[in-house]
Amino acid sequence: MENKTLLIKTNEGSYDLEASVRQIGNDMLIAVWGGEKPHIGAVAVAQPRASLKDPNITSASTSVICILGHKEDQIAKQIAEKISATLNTLVIVTAGIHWDDISDQGIRKVIRHTEILIDLIIKKLMTERKTMPT
Repeated sequence: MENKTLLIKTNEGSYDLEASVRQIGNDMLIAVWGGEKPHIGAVAVAQPRASLKDPNITSASTSVICILGHKEDQIAKQIAEKISATLNTLVIVTAGIHWDDISDQGIRKVIRHTEILIDLIIKKLMTERKTMPT
């Protein structure tokens, strides 16, 4: 996947999310956006480490910066942490998602689409790694 940007998006019909994924060396830089006013609302950095409960399992430590007035911190953290632990690599995620007057049901859809997006990104990155020349 070197020197290539992947564009990945959910396709659930409403409250879909998009991501730009770029490998930089062994690290991943991921921008996630969605809605009527995409922006940067939070940044998360996740670094893989051995699990505190079981050193044979890879986990991740994550730091998050949330821009004042934004609420994407949990989304950025979730994406960075899961991808970092799964792929055993440093991951930086920016997230900026906004729909005017979103309902509670809409928020639940965004949370579900975040999970779908994570799975799509991991699946694509694992496929790309298998096809890269050694």
